Amino acid sequence: MSRFRTTELTLVGRANAYVALTKPDVSFLVLITTAAGYYMGAREPVDWLNLVHTVFGTMLIAGGTAALNHYIERDSDRHMRRTASRPLPSGVLRPVEALWFGVALCLAGAVDLLVVGGWLASLLGAVTCLSYLLAYTPLKKRSVWATFVGAFPGAVPPMIGWAAATGHLDGGAWLLFLILFFWQFPHFNAIAWMYREDYARAGIRVLSVGDTDGSRTFRQILISSAMLVVISLLPSVLRMTGVRYFFGALIVSTALVQVCFWAAKSKSNVRAKWLMHATVLHITVLLALMAYDKIAHRTMRASHKHHRQASSSILRAVVTNSHR
Repeated sequence: MSRFRTTELTLVGRANAYVALTKPDVSFLVLITTAAGYYMGAREPVDWLNLVHTVFGTMLIAGGTAALNHYIERDSDRHMRRTASRPLPSGVLRPVEALWFGVALCLAGAVDLLVVGGWLASLLGAVTCLSYLLAYTPLKKRSVWATFVGAFPGAVPPMIGWAAATGHLDGGAWLLFLILFFWQFPHFNAIAWMYREDYARAGIRVLSVGDTDGSRTFRQILISSAMLVVISLLPSVLRMTGVRYFFGALIVSTALVQVCFWAAKSKSNVRAKWLMHATVLHITVLLALMAYDKIAHRTMRASHKHHRQASSSILRAVVTNSHR
C-alpha cells in the first residue's frame, strides 16, 4: 500500500474518531429536543435561521461535553466491551487531543448560543455541560443516584431552545423539561440492563448492577413510564397544546407503558433493546405531535381570519349596494 493511501486512511480514521467522541446518537436527541423547544416557544413567524443556529450551538456543547466525558472516563471505558473500541481506549486518539477538542466545541457552542440565542440560552448550555461533567460523571462510581442527577442536564436542551426563542423561561419550557426528565429513566434503565455486566466491570453504580432479578430496575422503568403518561398530557391541560396533541400523547405514552410491561415480563436483553428503541420513537413522535398541533392551530386560526375578512367584505358590499 502506498504511503499516500496509508496517510489517507489514517486521516479518515482520525476524523471518524473525532466524530465518535461527540456521540452522534446522543446528538440526534439533542437536535430534536432543542428544535422542539425553540419551535414551541417561538411566536409566528418562526425565525428558521435562528432556530438552526440555536440547534447547532447546542449540538456543539453536547458534542464537546461528550468528548470531555470520553476524556474523563477513558480508564473505565477500557473495562467495558461496548466502549473498549472508543477512540481513547483503542489508542486512535491521545487523551490530550480529546480534551482540547471537547473544550473547543463547548466554548464555540456557548459563544454561538450567546450570539444567536442570548445570554440565558448560553448560560443554560454552560450549566448543562458543567453539571454533567462535574456532578453526574463522578457520581456514577459512587451512587445509583447518579442516574437521577444526570437526568437534570439531560432534560435542559428544550429549555435552551425555548430561551433562545423567547429570551426567558416560562411554564411551557418547564413542561418540556419535565417530559424529558422522566422520559430518561425508562430509556437509560433499558440500556443499563442490557450492559449491566459491563457497568459492573467498570465499577459504575447503576441500578441494574447487583439487581440480579431485575425487579428494582424494571420497577423504576414502569413507575417512570406511568408518570410520563400523566406529565405528557399536561401541555394540553394547561392549554399549551390542543386536543389533537392530548389524544395523540395519550395513545403514544400508553403504548410506551405497554412496551415497558412487555419488557418487564421476561427482562431479557433483547426486550430491553426493543424498549430502548421504543423510548427514542416515543419522544420523537411526542414532540412531532406538539409541533403538528401548533401548525394545525395556526392554520385554523388563519382560516377563521380569512373567513371573517371575506364575511366583512360581503357585508360591506351589501351595505354599499343598499345605499345606492
